[in-house]
Formats: sequence, structure tokens, C-alpha cells
Amino acid sequence: MTMNKPKTFGVIGLGTFGSTVAAELARFDNYVIGVDIDQNRAQSLADTLRETVIADGRDEKALREAGIGQCDVVLIAISNNLEANIICAMNVKLIGVDHIWAKADTRTHHRILSRLGVERVIHPERLMGQRVAQMLHNPSVRDYVSIGNGFYAVTMVVPESLSGKTLSSLDLGTQFDVRCLEIMRGSDLIKDGDSDPVLDEDDRMLVLGTRSDLRRFSESF
Repeated sequence: MTMNKPKTFGVIGLGTFGSTVAAELARFDNYVIGVDIDQNRAQSLADTLRETVIADGRDEKALREAGIGQCDVVLIAISNNLEANIICAMNVKLIGVDHIWAKADTRTHHRILSRLGVERVIHPERLMGQRVAQMLHNPSVRDYVSIGNGFYAVTMVVPESLSGKTLSSLDLGTQFDVRCLEIMRGSDLIKDGDSDPVLDEDDRMLVLGTRSDLRRFSESF
């Protein structure tokens, strides 16, 4: 079995968001360089990441010396300082990093980062707010993620009202225009390919569709 080669990631800004991403990347056995201007933040991850560096993201030389230029991907997670975030993005681009992700707080900030050549601009608070709203609106929705072009993959818990029904009887493709990708029962995969399982309460369905179609399906039960 071929394993994916670990990548080298740089995470600049080790607040709540940045430190969480850095620690998760390290948990997947990636080489992670964490950078923060705050000594306490950097030191708090010294035993978790391969390297932690106390440096200012606005200092191009310091980023070079930290090894950021050799990273496969760099995430700029600097918060509460628009100037530092933008200058850091410029510096990371200047030292030759091709794949840059950056956190943005506003639409204007987003546009500036995009024009600087940032590959992916993210709004973590907005994304989390949307996910929480989806789960509050419909308790059957446990998680969802945008996969682009207006489509979402949503994890739904099978309610009592659907227990005992076959998947084909739900008529997902024609009645709701959504597709069930897989069904998990505990830790077991019970739908794979063209199988037509009988649903149990609390099964988890991974369903693909547009937001409006997924909403119609979830509200049907």
C-alpha cells in the first residue's frame, strides 16, 4: 500500500485557529513549522510541532531563516492585525512559496489577499457559523462541507421515521435530486457502490447535493 509522503507546512500565527491547524497537521505526521511573534504561543507548541520559531511575519529575513521558503504550503493565520497579515502574505510570496492559504476577516481583506496571489482565502468564523446554523436548524445534520460549484456534502443521521426503509425507497435522485455516497453504521460501512441497504435509526448518511435540495430532503423527515 502506497502512503502519501508527508508534507512540510508553515503556520504563521499561532492563536486559537493557527495553533489548532498546526497541531492537527502534526498529528497527521507532517513536518510543521510554527511561527509567532509571541514567545508564549510559540513555546506552547514546542513539544507538538517539529519546529517553532519566534518571529514577526512582517520580517522577510526572519521567515527565510525559519525555513518558510522550503515549505510545500504556508497558512497565514495572523489575527487582529490586518497590516501584519497582508505584509506576511507578500513576504511569503516573495520568498518563493507557491501554495499559500490565508485567513481573512472581511471581503476587502479577501480581495487584497487574492490579488497578492494567495491560493486560498478562508473565513473560519464564517464557515463555523454556517455549520453551526445548519446543525441548529436541523438536528439530523451533523456536519457539512462545501465542495465547490454550489454542491455540499452533508452527514445526516437517519431518524426513526426512516428506520426500516430501503435506501432506494427514498427516491433521492428524482424526488430530491441528491445522492447518497455512503452509509455508516457505527464503524461499519454498510453502503458501498450499488448496494441497497435497509436503514436503521442513527445510521449516518453522507449525502451530496445543492444546498436547496439538501434542505428539502432534510426537512422531509
